[in-house]
Amino acid sequence: MSITVQYTATFKKQYKKLPKKIQNQFDGRLRLFMSDSSDQRLRIHPLKGSYAGYWSMNVSGDFRALYLLGGNEIIIFALIGTHSELYG
Repeated sequence: MSITVQYTATFKKQYKKLPKKIQNQFDGRLRLFMSDSSDQRLRIHPLKGSYAGYWSMNVSGDFRALYLLGGNEIIIFALIGTHSELYG
């Protein structure tokens, strides 16, 4: 079964506002994620507190993409931004 990737409206809005370089880096990380989600460069980890249920993926330097695991092999990217933008 293949993985389906979905994006929230908020994620799409945040993505469009990112510098093109960061957009390209996310696209590359997404390809890496799809081929090997356990790759250490992604620094994937579950979140706690107000983001419990979300997972964080490193995009580049200070940028993170947060996603949820949906049923039936669905990944839902919910938020993208710098560490301080996402976590305050």
